[in-house]
Formats: sequence, C-alpha cells, structure tokens
Amino acid sequence: MTAIRQVAILGVTGSIGKSALDVVTRHPDRFRASILSAHRNVTALSELCAIHRPDLAVIADPSLEKELATRLHRAGVRCDIASGMESLATAAASPQCDTVVAGIVGAAGLMPSLAAARAGKRLLLANKESIVMAGGLLLEALEQGGGELLPVDSEHNAIFQCLPGGRPDLHQTGVRRLILTASGGPLHGRDRHELLTVTPEQACRHPIWSMGRKISVDSATLMNKGLEVIEAHYLFGAPPHAIEVLVHPQSLVHALVEYVDGSILSQLGHPDMRTALAQALAGPERIDSGVPTLHLNQVGPLHFERPDLTNFRCLSLAFQSLRAGGDAPAVMNAANEVAVESFLAGKLPFLSIAEVVESVLTELPTQAVVDLPGLLERDRIARAAARRALHRTY
Repeated sequence: MTAIRQVAILGVTGSIGKSALDVVTRHPDRFRASILSAHRNVTALSELCAIHRPDLAVIADPSLEKELATRLHRAGVRCDIASGMESLATAAASPQCDTVVAGIVGAAGLMPSLAAARAGKRLLLANKESIVMAGGLLLEALEQGGGELLPVDSEHNAIFQCLPGGRPDLHQTGVRRLILTASGGPLHGRDRHELLTVTPEQACRHPIWSMGRKISVDSATLMNKGLEVIEAHYLFGAPPHAIEVLVHPQSLVHALVEYVDGSILSQLGHPDMRTALAQALAGPERIDSGVPTLHLNQVGPLHFERPDLTNFRCLSLAFQSLRAGGDAPAVMNAANEVAVESFLAGKLPFLSIAEVVESVLTELPTQAVVDLPGLLERDRIARAAARRALHRTY
C-alpha cells in the first residue's frame, strides 16, 4: 500500500491553497493536510484546522498567534502552533510533511520555497516570485536537497505535460518554442485613454480566474505573464528568444510547445487550478481533480492574438529584465510589488505601475546573484528606490 503523502499547504486561505485543499480532501487514501498556514486570516485558518486536524498550524503575523491558539483550543484542536516568517520556512522543511504546496503570494514565499527545496521535499510551486527572484538559488537548493519541483501555475504545468520527461534539455528534444497563453486580463482591448482612469476595482475584476488582488492587478498589467516568462526560463532552461506569449481570452489552451518538425502540442482544460494541482500532487498518475469535462463542441472558436506591448508595457519590462540576467528580475519584482501596493491604495495611476518599474530598473544596474543575503539586500534597495520614485512623481 502506498504511503499517504503528508502535504503542507502554505497560504491555505488563498485561491491556490483552497484549490489544493479541495484536491487533497477528495483523496483521503492518498493525501493528508499535515501543515496549514495563513498570513493574517486567523478565523479561516482556525476553521480549516478544526475540519482537517493538521499537525501544525502557522500564522505569518506573530501578533495573531495567541488568538489562533485560543480559537483552536475552543474548537478542541490539538496541534502545534507557530507564527512568523521564519516559522513558515521551518514548517516547509519539517518532517511533518513530505510535500509542500507553495501558495504564498509575493516575495514572502521565497524563504519557505528555498527551505522546502533544501529539505528534499516534493515542491509544488505556485509562488512564481520565488523563482523569479532567485531562480538559480532555488535550482541549486533542489539539487543539493534531492527534492523535486513541480510547477502548478496552469501555464507551466501545461508545458510540463507537453514535454517528454517534464523538464528535459530543450535542444536535445527538438523544442523550438514554449508558448505561454494569457487571458489578457480584465482590461484586455482597452486603449491608453481608457487605461488612464482604471480603478483598483476594475483591475481586480478578472473575467475568468478568481485570484487575490495583487495577482489580479499583475494579470491586468500583463506583469503576471512577464513573471511567468521568467519562470519558464528557469524551469525549462529556455532562452528568452524561445519563449513567446499569446493572448487567448477563452483561457482553455494553457500553453503550447512547438517542436522543430512543425508539431505543436498543447494542453487544454477548464480554467481551474485544481487540474494542475492534481497532476502535480499525484503525478505521474492521474486522479480526479473535481474539474468538469471540457466539451470542445460547446466552446466555440479559439482565438489567439499577440499582446499589446504598447499599452501593457510590464510584459516588455519582464523580457528586458530576463535578458539582462543577474538580479534584474528580482529588482523588477520588488519594484512591481511596491507599485501595485500603491495602485491598490488609490495612490498611483494604473499606467504608472510600469513607469515605476522601469525607473527602478534604470536606477539599479544589474548585479550578479551570489547568495541569498545579497539578493535580499538588493530586494530591499529596489523597494526603497520604488518608494522614492513614487514620492518624486506622485
């Protein structure tokens, strides 16, 4: 009998975490949610712990640890309790789990992802910022720890499924291009004049995917796709010129792989993260994800177009940072997080997100990534530069 996988779901109250927990609970003979974490949503975390009875519950905000303990005690839940960002990294490397779903949004997910990699875990990576910031360091950690990285972004999981062996040497397998699809986001088709007055509520109103506010804005600016381009480079060893983005508003074709013989393989499915999570959790086996069957005769024509890089410049900036190499992607990511936070607070116009990112990339010439402390210092410097750019202009 196959041992039940002990799964740590980091960011369980977010969209990725909820989807992962749904797949896990559909297969109690295969998986158990042994560690659950949340950022500040102590109510939801305690309720989920009461249902799933993990071995460890972690709340990222230390000020809420006492409240979490009180709630769990009242619910009769006996489990270890921890708080703080260091505790998240400790949990990811803990013997209480063998599989880690990295669903924390933003740079905050870097330390737990690295810890899981070094500890030899089966790492299901949804936190794209981890590999964007520290792709080389993460791959080194995986090699040292002997673990396994499985992408659960729908696009990268689709590429993974379309490549023989998942992550081969692209040159040896005859791959010509990796093609990521983008929905276009909630602002697809709008001209510059219309984009001048976009509100946070409009930018977060995604027509297809249900996501958090930060990633929804990234989808609206196409920065999310830019981060995925950088992620594809590290995951699959593809040079920038071999990665392309096509806008596909239906979001049914998640990615395509073109081979030198003219063949193009694609992965299709409903826009539901449970498909990728089920594949990564159980692979190479296939299990029920809870996602309904896609009936192609009912979906109508599939449409593809090139992205509008004039009005949605963040995608171009991502390619620029990838070509620059070194810590440029980490600098870009830090500047973007600061700019998006300001936009969501109503302090920065939508189109100025790209302006802030470009300003920081210009101010901070690329440096080599040597180690994690140096990278984190550059992240701090980039955030400070982004705040100065906000102060100067807005």
